Amino acid sequence: MGFRPDIYKKNIFEIDYDLLKNGGIKCLVFDLDNTLGLMEQKKCPDEVKELIYELKRDFLVVICTNNFNRRIKPYLKDLDIDGVCFSLKPTTIGLNKIKNKYHLSKSEMCLIGDQLLTDVLAGNRFHITTVLVDPMGEKELKITGVNRFIENIIMRKYQKRGIFERGKYYE
Repeated sequence: MGFRPDIYKKNIFEIDYDLLKNGGIKCLVFDLDNTLGLMEQKKCPDEVKELIYELKRDFLVVICTNNFNRRIKPYLKDLDIDGVCFSLKPTTIGLNKIKNKYHLSKSEMCLIGDQLLTDVLAGNRFHITTVLVDPMGEKELKITGVNRFIENIIMRKYQKRGIFERGKYYE
């Protein structure tokens, strides 16, 4: 459990979604900032839009972000999906809301995000499949900078033990 993701990929476009579907995943829960779009992007990038529209054929797609409503709203509108803002990750509050609203089992859910300390930890604590992707950009909130500092310490410990290493992707 802890901070190790089940799957680690360079970005959301590299994920084998068929593997997830064949493994019983019905709901993809995406983080927003630096996972689906850069912080400075007010609207969803076209290539992300295309991917999400494709994924909606096989999955329920939801955004779960610690950000506020005004940040998530344009993405929800662009993508025509649901979402939870101010989800307080790494708590499991937002994930539980999604699970209950859509009557999902935990085995049917997968959280995809760019941070160990929020996304992966929340998903692992909730006992759902977790996918870590590299951040899309370098611009982040100040609190995320603190998270990245702690994340780097965790990554170095994992790397020394041969458990997990940034840039060595797996599924």
